Amino acid sequence: MAANAPSSPKADGPVGVSRRRLPTRVNELLAVVAPAILAALVVSEAFASGRSLVLDARTAGLAAGTIAAALRAPLWVVVIGGAAATALVRLFS
Repeated sequence: MAANAPSSPKADGPVGVSRRRLPTRVNELLAVVAPAILAALVVSEAFASGRSLVLDARTAGLAAGTIAAALRAPLWVVVIGGAAATALVRLFS
């Protein structure tokens, strides 16, 4: 249910005007699209520089944050860990 929250207002307008409900399959699709777009944005920002792929300090920060999140660390630990890893790689490169 919570996954539908960000995307459902986009469909409420057309559906609300016509007083129809969206099919269940469309609601399921809307729930999947938002996280997929967010994941694509994270990957493109972390691994792209212009039109080429790069592995740099951002990659280390993303890896550190991913590991911390996988270990169920608090959000502040994930953010600080990712920033610290990025800073250390930039310091020594």
